[in-house]
Amino acid sequence: VQLQASGGGLVQAGGSLRLSCAVSGRTFSSYPMAWFRQAPGKEREFVAAISWNYGSTYLTDSVKGRFTISRDNAKNTVYLQMNSLKTEDTAVYYCAAKPRLSSSYYSTQGRYEYWGQGTQVTVSS
Repeated sequence: VQLQASGGGLVQAGGSLRLSCAVSGRTFSSYPMAWFRQAPGKEREFVAAISWNYGSTYLTDSVKGRFTISRDNAKNTVYLQMNSLKTEDTAVYYCAAKPRLSSSYYSTQGRYEYWGQGTQVTVSS
């Protein structure tokens, strides 16, 4: 299984970006998917996750109301729509996957088996 993240870039505060994560593999529809991010000098943190079955979504508090995670199983792709971006959203964003991971562990990066290469998001003031 390979994950390919894309869509990062430089944007002004208040702007929007949409990240994509394309997944190779035959059973994408059974993979819970997540986005994590790592800012300079900080540890990687959970941002958002989406379940594999009912499309339930989970967001960290700092992005609620601004970010949306979604998936298109026909395209084997998960998206992170980021609106009202803030300078503190600047980070490298990583997508991650783990077949049939329990929702209890969606925010636990050590539970994920597959990772994308990361895409840089820079928000300027």
